[in-house]
Amino acid sequence: MIRLISMLLFAAAVFGQVFEAGVHGGLSKMNNSDLGSTSGLPNDPTSRLSLTDGWLFGFRMTINNFRYFGNEFGYSYNRTKLRFNTVPPEEQGMAVHQGFYNFLAYAQPEGSRVRPFGGGGVHFSNFVPPGSSATQGGGTTKFGINYGGGVKIRIHPMFGIRFDWHQYRTPKPFDLPGAGGWLRQNEFSAGFSFLMM
Repeated sequence: MIRLISMLLFAAAVFGQVFEAGVHGGLSKMNNSDLGSTSGLPNDPTSRLSLTDGWLFGFRMTINNFRYFGNEFGYSYNRTKLRFNTVPPEEQGMAVHQGFYNFLAYAQPEGSRVRPFGGGGVHFSNFVPPGSSATQGGGTTKFGINYGGGVKIRIHPMFGIRFDWHQYRTPKPFDLPGAGGWLRQNEFSAGFSFLMM
């Protein structure tokens, strides 16, 4: 990790690119969150699982290669709950680890104080059910696409804030019977960035 950060800082210095590194946090809203049936009987409503809305935090690193374009890499830790549709319903906390890459396009050139942007890319999501650990190989990993946008605001030559909305579209985890379509996770976040020329 230290080697990767060193290489990014070196590239920014040599090629005159603007490097950004920051943290973010916010809300995670799940759509089409029904994951299927645990009993193998898709029509049994009491055996179905789903994911609830939750919160997230993470970090992003961006290299703005050109005046209007950039490349961004990052990680988000999402906290959600696995909902069992029993009577009464039960919920247990679980984690979703996400790594992502996005290509960014800006509405204003590099150096502008306010820079609206849009972008899209690919990601992986590691869904770790209750009682499992990602560090011990637990969970189910799925690859998907994401897109979104936001605005970056420079508040000091070395610091900035940003506001984002992204939608992550991911195949549903755990491969349960009766799971239809892809999970759509909407991220609403705000962040703080360190800027370096």
